[in-house]
Amino acid sequence: MNAQTIEQFKVGNKIEGFFMVRSCQCKVANNQKKFLDITLCDKTGEINAKLWECTDEDEKQYTDHSLVKIRASVSAWQDRMQLKIERIRLATENDQVDPADFVPVAPFPAEYMYKQILHYISRIDNQDIKNIVSTIIEQYKKTLMFFPAAMKNHHAIRSGLLYHIVSMLKTAEKLSEIYTFIDTDLLFAGVILHDIGKLEEMNATTLGMVSDYTCEGNLLGHIIQGIKLIDATATKLKADPEASLLLQHMLLSHHYQPDFGSPKKPMFPEAELLHYIDLVDSRMYDMQKALEGTTKGEFSERIWSLDQRKVYKNKLPQKTLEQKSLA
Repeated sequence: MNAQTIEQFKVGNKIEGFFMVRSCQCKVANNQKKFLDITLCDKTGEINAKLWECTDEDEKQYTDHSLVKIRASVSAWQDRMQLKIERIRLATENDQVDPADFVPVAPFPAEYMYKQILHYISRIDNQDIKNIVSTIIEQYKKTLMFFPAAMKNHHAIRSGLLYHIVSMLKTAEKLSEIYTFIDTDLLFAGVILHDIGKLEEMNATTLGMVSDYTCEGNLLGHIIQGIKLIDATATKLKADPEASLLLQHMLLSHHYQPDFGSPKKPMFPEAELLHYIDLVDSRMYDMQKALEGTTKGEFSERIWSLDQRKVYKNKLPQKTLEQKSLA
């Protein structure tokens, strides 16, 4: 059995290696016997795994974010790959493995992406908007270095929120060259702050893995938390109320639909553009991730965040602008 990463798995493979437990739940099968429903991950992705007929000791040992060594076979269940665990144990010091090597991480260094955000802040001319954004970003710098953009969905990786913001800023810059009436001060600020409330909505480890939502995150959600943060910061800085109001509306409306958390739809161009930039970046991330482990001429597994759609990987010779840098 050769050591393989999750993106290399194929149905029928026998695998053995170290993986991080992203989540673990004890459930009861139809035969009334307990089993562990585990989501395993490494730097290349994640996969569901089952440990059938588990013991009480298994239930206590294999907790969220523990590092384990497993031996398993790869099967398919409802168009998705799944592992049937044959042997499992916790990693020990003698294994000499670093947990940080087994979590998905953004493709660019966190410090580099943070500096990219500062570059865009420096291009904001409106002093009140600049002060609000720079104050908040500096306040949360330490947390931003490792925080994911979500618990399970797009950019749920270490430094994922930074990666999401920087990718969106690049898109915003290009679109503002086409729609030249757009106020880039508002657009850049809205992009940088649109998910800032997630830093208070979720509890995440320095490995970029979310353990749960905070109490306020459950009761309010990141949109309301972000609005509160902008309002408090603007008040403290004695910023122009209009600047604060516009930024708050951008956060409030960026999910577009009430069912997704936005009680108001965008009511000015920069807010409308923010919504679609966020939507495009999240969907392109999920599609790219799905295609990385898909053979040309075949379909990916069903993607929950894309309404259970499968993504097709075409067989044409690819002509892309290889992304070597975000600069």
